[in-house]
Amino acid sequence: MKTAIVLGASGLVGTELVHQLLKTTEFGKVKIFVRRTLGINNPKLEEHLIDFDNLSAWKQDLVGYTLFSCMGTTLKTAGSKEKQYIIDFTYPYQCIDAAIQNGTKQFVLVSSLGAKASSSNFYLRMKGELEEAIKKLNPSNFIVFRPSILDGNRVESRPAEYKAIQIMRKVGKIPFLKKYAPTLVSDLAGSMIRLALKDKEGLKIVESLEI
Repeated sequence: MKTAIVLGASGLVGTELVHQLLKTTEFGKVKIFVRRTLGINNPKLEEHLIDFDNLSAWKQDLVGYTLFSCMGTTLKTAGSKEKQYIIDFTYPYQCIDAAIQNGTKQFVLVSSLGAKASSSNFYLRMKGELEEAIKKLNPSNFIVFRPSILDGNRVESRPAEYKAIQIMRKVGKIPFLKKYAPTLVSDLAGSMIRLALKDKEGLKIVESLEI
């Protein structure tokens, strides 16, 4: 059985992913790296309470077969573009680099619809830059998911995002704009696991309509 590593396990996608991974038979262990405990009691779960700013203290534990990266935050939560960049780019990049050096074979990244390193939009450029930076690390198996706005049950209240989801649900019903329809978090997590289990070498980019 394989070991899965999950970065961003306390977030919307990460939480759902962890719950689904714990139900699989193919992954015998699920290792999560978080600042605070998730409070999940499961014999398959191995929880590491860490400081992302002190990677050298725990990078040796980034050992598994598949690393799922769901790390990300909003500009409002981060407080500045500089801090958001650290969370959305620096942390996952450094962890994936360390995991590759530790022998981890497969990497599954949650990026964004429209991600492009040359984009004029800060968020989309940041996501695109992360994709390109990880490619240069030459992982043997790299799967990139580019979902639309995420639709799921968040712990914190985000009125503006809720309103945007309602709008994009309507927009997504227009045939040529279907790719902008909100991506259900449960569908995203399930698709991530299914593709990871196919275990094909090389690069695969999964756009929102394929999720």
